[in-house]
Amino acid sequence: MGYIMNYIQGIDPTAMTLPLIVYVIWGGTLLVILVVIVPLAVFLLHRTLTAAWSIRRYMADMLAGGVGIAENTSSIPALNDTIAVATDMVNTAKALEDHSGALGEVLAQRAARGTTS
Repeated sequence: MGYIMNYIQGIDPTAMTLPLIVYVIWGGTLLVILVVIVPLAVFLLHRTLTAAWSIRRYMADMLAGGVGIAENTSSIPALNDTIAVATDMVNTAKALEDHSGALGEVLAQRAARGTTS
């Protein structure tokens, strides 16, 4: 480290080792970077961050909607069970209707004959 410090202290600041045009080009390049590139990069990064926040907010809304849909459709398997039971009930009701129709005919015949047994 001491060698580097001795070397730097030994440099004559008045001695120009490069032509003036090189310093002008370097200065102009640094000025363009400072005035144009850095603000443009900050602007674009800000837009990217804003878009990321919007995406995050929309994803949170979509998650809430998806959870609501999942909660509202959780009873669909129970509806399938209900449909199966209702189908059995319809078949039983038809069988009861058929039997009650036969029973009604027997009672009507007995009533027409005037017998009760």
